[in-house]
Amino acid sequence: MEEMEKLLKQTGSIFKLAILAAKRTCELNDGYKAKIDDIKGKKLAAIALEEIAEGKIEFTTEEQ
Repeated sequence: MEEMEKLLKQTGSIFKLAILAAKRTCELNDGYKAKIDDIKGKKLAAIALEEIAEGKIEFTTEEQ
């Protein structure tokens, strides 16, 4: 659960996290290079979440 709390803290909400992870998963599926080294045997969504957790994915949020 610690990893999920870290992800939520970085993104601010479960909805933002889901959208960010989905977009990154699509990029990986389209052939973008992973930003982590250990990807062997991992699913694309797991790679995306790990990249987000490690702070390797930059994103901005629009606050209204």
